[in-house]
Parts: sequence; C-alpha cells; structure tokens
Amino acid sequence: MTVIFLRAFFIILSSIVGYYVGGLLGSFEQAWAIGGTLIGFISSLVIILIELGMRRFSIRNLSAAVFGLVFGFFMSWIVTNVLRLIPMSLELFSSIQIILILIFCYLGMIIAMRGKDEFNLIIPYIKFVRQDKKEDVILLDTSVIIDGRIADIFQTHFVEGRLVIPRFVLKELQQIADSQDALKRNRGRRGLDILNKIQKNTTLDVKIQEEDFPEVKDVDAKLVKLAKLLGAKIFTNDFNLNKIAELQGISVLNMNELAGALRPVVLPGEPMEVRITKEGKEYNQGVAYLDDGTMVVVDNSKHLIGQVVKVIVTSVLQTSAGRMIFGKLEESQKAGGWKGR
Repeated sequence: MTVIFLRAFFIILSSIVGYYVGGLLGSFEQAWAIGGTLIGFISSLVIILIELGMRRFSIRNLSAAVFGLVFGFFMSWIVTNVLRLIPMSLELFSSIQIILILIFCYLGMIIAMRGKDEFNLIIPYIKFVRQDKKEDVILLDTSVIIDGRIADIFQTHFVEGRLVIPRFVLKELQQIADSQDALKRNRGRRGLDILNKIQKNTTLDVKIQEEDFPEVKDVDAKLVKLAKLLGAKIFTNDFNLNKIAELQGISVLNMNELAGALRPVVLPGEPMEVRITKEGKEYNQGVAYLDDGTMVVVDNSKHLIGQVVKVIVTSVLQTSAGRMIFGKLEESQKAGGWKGR
C-alpha cells in the first residue's frame, strides 16, 4: 500500500512540475502549461513502468555497476589530466576525453559486475553491532528442510542465529513438490509445510535471500558460494554438501551428526527392555530397534518376536552406517520369554 501511495504521489507531483515548467517555457500560456502537465504525467508513467521492469534487478549488480562507473570516470579523469601535458588542439583533446570517459566507464562497470561477488559491496542482513558481538547466519539446505526435524530443533532454542532461506532453495523445493513421482511430491510438500511452521515461529528471525548465481547451475555450489559471501553456516544432512563445504572452510551444522551425538550411551553389562520385531541374520537371533533407530541384535530370541524382553548388553559396535548393540537375554527370559506391553 505504501508503494502504491508513493507512485500516485509521484504521478501527481510530476504533473504539477510539468505544468510549472511548461508555463515557464511558454510565458505561462495555457497551451504550454497543459502540454507540460501531459508530458509530466506521461513521463511519470514511463518511469514507473521502468521501475516495475527492474524488480528482478539485483541490488548487488546495481551497486557493482555504480562502483564501476565511478571508478571508470575517475580513471578517465586521471588519464585526461596526463594528456593535457601533450600539446594538441582543444577539439582533439575534447574528443579524446569523451572517448576515454566512455571506454573507462564501460570497462569499469563490466569488470565490477563480473567481480561483484569479490567486491561484496552490499551484503544483506548486515547491521551495526558491537565488535564483541557476532550474529550467526544459518543457511538452510533443501535436504534438511524436507527432513522435518529442524522445526523441532529450532523450537527448543538450541540453535540460535538468523535463518536465511535462499530463493533457489525454495525453487528446488517447489520443483520437488510438483514432481510426477508421488514419493518426491510428498517429500516436497512436507518441506513446504515445515517452512510454514518455521516462519510462524515468532521467536525465529527468518529471511528469504533473493540473491542468485545464474552462472552456477548446481544448488549445492550456489549454497557454498552464498555461505562464503555472507560468512554463514550451512545447515544440512547431505553428506556430499557437508564434505564440499568443509573443504572450502565453511562451517556446517549436520543434522545426522547431531542426532548421533544425542543417542544415549549404552555400556556392556547394562540392562534394557526392547521389543523383538524380526528375525536376525544369524541362527536364532532376534532384532529390535530403539526409539532413535539403533539396531539391537539379541541372541536366542527368535521365538520371542513381537514380545518385549529384558536384555543384557554384551557389546556395542560403531559402524559407518550407525551404531549396533548386541545383547543376550536375561536368565529369567531364556525359559519362556517375558510377555510385556
């Protein structure tokens, strides 16, 4: 509403200025004044149309272009001052000056826009803070949004900082939600639901990052590049993205590593209760699962499938795929099993 009001005010003000300028140029004759009003009105509409067409124009590109223009003009000024020392006619000097200004300004703008990421003139979400106080910026990856556990983690306030969701991540999530594959479509829609849940959390500072890198096609590469520019961390559970980011010196918050660190510690000799759900690979073995998904292999428990039994932990094996717990039935269970729950 504010933008519409500003546009309407600009049109009215332009018409008034056009009326005044037309009157001045035509000795305040009515025809000139009316003509100036029409020109002012039409010119304001054209400018507003140009402004609407520039909606997708990046602020970073604009700032880089302005910087390049100023730098190019400054360089041309230095060169033309040196050329003043060479005897030549005023017409020739003026021609060379105009040509040099045109060339240097063009080159300055092109070079600055191509290297806008290195210039890093305008980085979103920067504000004046105390030097001893640093605000963390966290980029959310598509995989961690689809995972869903992130909403509960933010709800507990264990992770603090400004959450940044890049526009290209939203686009990828939308493409997954519109997929022909039913499984992918459900995963994408769940990710969109999780985002809505995060944005409704009033205690979180969530921003949408509009910056894109058209020259980079891979979403993971875009995330890494954006994290470098913003000095941000990447929240993900993608193994490959995790490794690529770490190789380039970017901090990574890995959901799977967090889940592994929160698993309860189990030591040999400790008792536990588990429900045998299926047959194991070895003879007469039964398999159970803890709430966090950890597999528990119990000897001589094949006949107890579907029952809750008391187990003594014999060993714990940590593998690349996760943790496995091996156990044996308590002496009281070996005879007939303990019917539970």
